[in-house]
Amino acid sequence: MDTSYEKLGVFYLGREIDDRGAATPTPLLYDSRDLTTHAVCVGMTGSGKTGLCIALLEEAAIDGVPAIVIDPKGDLADLMLTFPDLAPGAFRPWINADAARQQGITPDELAAREAARWSKGLAEWGQDAERIRRLRDAAEFALYTPGSDAATPVSVVTSLEAPRAGAEDVEMIAERASGIVTSLLALLGVDADPVRSREHILLTTILQNAWAQGRTLDLAGLVLAVQSPPFTRVGVMELESIFPAKDRFELAMLLNNLLASPAFQPWLAGAPLDIDRMLYSESGKPRVAIFSIAHLDDAQRMFFVSLLLNEVVAWMRTRPGMSSLRALVYMDEIYGFLPPVENPPSKKPLLTLMKQARAFGVGVVLATQNPVDLDYKALSNAGTWFIGRLQTERDKQRLADGLADAAGGIDAGALAKTIGSLEPRTFLMHNVHDDHPVVFQTRWVMSYLAGPLTRAQLRMLPRNEALAPTLAPAASALPAGGVSMQPAAAARPVLPTELPQLFEAAAPGATYAPFALGEARVHVALPDGSTHAKVVLLETPLGGGMAGPDWSVGREREKPPAAGVEPAPGVGFADLPAAAGRKGAAAAWGKSLVDSIYRGGGITLFEAKRLRLVSKPGESERDFRVRIADAVRADRDARADQLRARYGARLATLQDRIRRAESTLAREKDQVASQRTQTAVSLGATLLTAFLGRRAVSQATLGRATTTARGFERAGKQQRDVDHAQDNVDALRRQYDDLARELETEVREIEATAGADGAELTTRTVRPRRADVELVRVSVLWRPE
Repeated sequence: MDTSYEKLGVFYLGREIDDRGAATPTPLLYDSRDLTTHAVCVGMTGSGKTGLCIALLEEAAIDGVPAIVIDPKGDLADLMLTFPDLAPGAFRPWINADAARQQGITPDELAAREAARWSKGLAEWGQDAERIRRLRDAAEFALYTPGSDAATPVSVVTSLEAPRAGAEDVEMIAERASGIVTSLLALLGVDADPVRSREHILLTTILQNAWAQGRTLDLAGLVLAVQSPPFTRVGVMELESIFPAKDRFELAMLLNNLLASPAFQPWLAGAPLDIDRMLYSESGKPRVAIFSIAHLDDAQRMFFVSLLLNEVVAWMRTRPGMSSLRALVYMDEIYGFLPPVENPPSKKPLLTLMKQARAFGVGVVLATQNPVDLDYKALSNAGTWFIGRLQTERDKQRLADGLADAAGGIDAGALAKTIGSLEPRTFLMHNVHDDHPVVFQTRWVMSYLAGPLTRAQLRMLPRNEALAPTLAPAASALPAGGVSMQPAAAARPVLPTELPQLFEAAAPGATYAPFALGEARVHVALPDGSTHAKVVLLETPLGGGMAGPDWSVGREREKPPAAGVEPAPGVGFADLPAAAGRKGAAAAWGKSLVDSIYRGGGITLFEAKRLRLVSKPGESERDFRVRIADAVRADRDARADQLRARYGARLATLQDRIRRAESTLAREKDQVASQRTQTAVSLGATLLTAFLGRRAVSQATLGRATTTARGFERAGKQQRDVDHAQDNVDALRRQYDDLARELETEVREIEATAGADGAELTTRTVRPRRADVELVRVSVLWRPE
């Protein structure tokens, strides 16, 4: 089976079409790095657009590139339908019984036909069951259904979590907060202009204020903060002047009604909206995360898509720069999400990705039935266009004119004619990285194209329960009646001002238990000579009989608790150690915290010695392996480029020398043939004269005989020239073959080392000095029992 399409860092998308419209043996190979300049796929229903994009996603998965896939129609879940054995029984659950009845056969018979059709189709395109296994082994496929439990649900609560320290700068935090608020208000039907909408300004300010303090707000906390914001001014004006308490209460009621609505409950539990965890498994394996949103209404779709895209932008900006393809963001049927005139919440993050994602190695692929569905600013950032059949002549001409203007040197009329003649599954590819457009036919996909799947069918797909830990609904933090205006409990303990108190949300009647919360900043000298500052948060329980906190039994927190400075209404308090109320308690707690961190603190780093890579502080083994995979892929592409540059010129030189040597050989052969003919004629004339003349041998006959003899000598010399030219051609061809084999050997060496993401890791621990542990604060944290 021909597998010549299996190349380093290239995607096998189909076969080129010749001028007569017939498929050639030449595979259409697409450089994966070209996707960092993004792509747009345009084609009417029935053009084969979905098949092309699924083929592209399959190739990316085989190459170890993870993807975020947004599916408004519900047919990209077909990526989950890969059957390595190609057995009819595997196809049977996905067979449409109505289609079987229309054909006058049973569903089992139709399943057998589909299995045979898929086997034949794969074979015709040089693929087999083994390549399907390779696809399934290369990446995980996960299906998410936000707002539904048909597959893995998605929790939007985590989007309100405070960014990790140092993960984002002030500008990024402000942009992220604005994006979240825009999405939320769009769901509520509130005008979400970031400059004119006071609702937008208030909610964004509340989020930024909380995040600046390292605090996380859930939706319930956001409701309470709208009623009683932790600030009195917005800009230079008093809050009450621009947004009085009465009006804020109406906004709080809107949020509270959303939170209490039964229809919103599925949004509060499920897989956290963590892009990094969705792109990679716990072992660092790349994942294709498919978000099926066909079941949502328009407002819900816009809410989730804009929320997801803003999270992708935030994740992208935490990654280092990269020229190779690190990840893909694919959205099918982009209509309404990136319009040319309006500004829906999804438009800003999409434009941000189109303009900035290239620097981070993130590629964006958008699919639509009509190019007028897209904003022209976005179109100018797309380096590749896949164009299939279009509905109207006006669409064809408009698209041809646009590409001609963008590329230059292209005949728009000829291009429109080419577009108009495209058959199903045939596309014109215009890639700014190539010399000219190419027409090709898409390959047979490995995934079974069953069409849009129903909710019942989605429930049949395999589900990884580890993707969606159960989350407690945020609404539980509110009293049953919704927003509460009750005062705090009178039993709140009184402590010295240097020992602040924090209170988590609690239901009326609950009892708060005390915990000591300590925060310190640790500076550790790393092996490379740099210094890493790490914030350590330790939490340990407090009891009434204790002299103080025992930090050695405490647990380290990843982030500050979601807590406020006022207790929930109607709660009680457990006993605190008596020493907590004495002067100097905070200093004593802080000293013991520093000692505990010094004795037990340190940073454990992972090291891949063979690759000379060391993990960053706080980087998990999974994240380190993901970074290794990125580094190996970038190194692979760089080495492949060097290989092409090094061998390309030498091979081209040899090819030119071979062409000239073959030309010389042909010329020498022509001369030999001509000389032999001339000599033969001369010899014949001499013999006839000698035979027919009156004298047996005249003087002229003798001269002709001598000339004929000399002709034989010249013919012999020219034959030796031919032999020499042939030897020269053969030697050059051997040199070319030897150089090609040498290139193939080096390519195999690169392929053999490209799987270094499984490299053996060792660990090393770097410990701080006592002077490197800096106390930040200690406090009492109250948590409901």
